[in-house]
Amino acid sequence: MRAAPVLRTILAMGYCLGGCQAPKQTFERVVYGDPSKAYLGMTKEQIIACAGQPAGSYNSNTGETLTYHYSGAGPVPGAVPKKQDDSNPTAPKKSDKNYDCSASLYFEGGRLAHVNFAPRLVQSPYAEVTDPKTHEKKPAPQPKPCTFSPPNCAAH
Repeated sequence: MRAAPVLRTILAMGYCLGGCQAPKQTFERVVYGDPSKAYLGMTKEQIIACAGQPAGSYNSNTGETLTYHYSGAGPVPGAVPKKQDDSNPTAPKKSDKNYDCSASLYFEGGRLAHVNFAPRLVQSPYAEVTDPKTHEKKPAPQPKPCTFSPPNCAAH
């Protein structure tokens, strides 16, 4: 009979922790899993070979981060801009200003350790807009969610 109080405590903690995040995203993360998980452990060279040149990169004390801007499921290698210096194939490519999503790929010890991705035009879930006809406030429209699954990468 001591199981009932323990179960109630666990459920209460779950509700409290679940309330800290958006319910839809939490549900999707639990049900669908992490779309970038298949790429974890790949080297920087493998990622660049299948996802193309990043829009930017920067080093930190513990590793390197590559940033991609893309629309759709994930970055796709495109044609190299004519103005890009061909003598440095790992130089960041010129950024597309009409991208929908941004992904930051963090490499630690030369291997992909984690990926963060998000829509470019995301707004606060509390943001409101005023309807021009009725002058009523309603929630601001949110961009479509992003994922990270480069179509030219063979997950290992």
